[in-house]
Amino acid sequence: MALKPEMPAEERNGKSEVESEIRDVVHRDVTPLRRTQADGTEAVNNINSLVQRVAGSSLREIDHLIRELEALRDYLHAEGERVQREISGYAQLSQAAMNSTKIIAESVAHWKKQADPSRKH
Repeated sequence: MALKPEMPAEERNGKSEVESEIRDVVHRDVTPLRRTQADGTEAVNNINSLVQRVAGSSLREIDHLIRELEALRDYLHAEGERVQREISGYAQLSQAAMNSTKIIAESVAHWKKQADPSRKH
């Protein structure tokens, strides 16, 4: 016989509170439907209404999260393009610096060659 591990008291209390709230919703919203309604379509409509009310806040939250994620995606896309432009600018600047350094080095070498023969005289 397998023993179930004991659940911490805090978890049991939280779980029982949620279960209690669910029971209250069912008793408050569904039980009167059973007593007062003989017509099956009205019961179905009322149950659909109940489900929509319960699910409505969850759906609104999901929609809100979707909008936030879409905005974040757009932001990241724009930032990615900006970073690519920055990298391209730095690459061009680096290439220009290398070209300038090469020209300066060649000029200095040329000046040294011209200066060396005059020193020998």
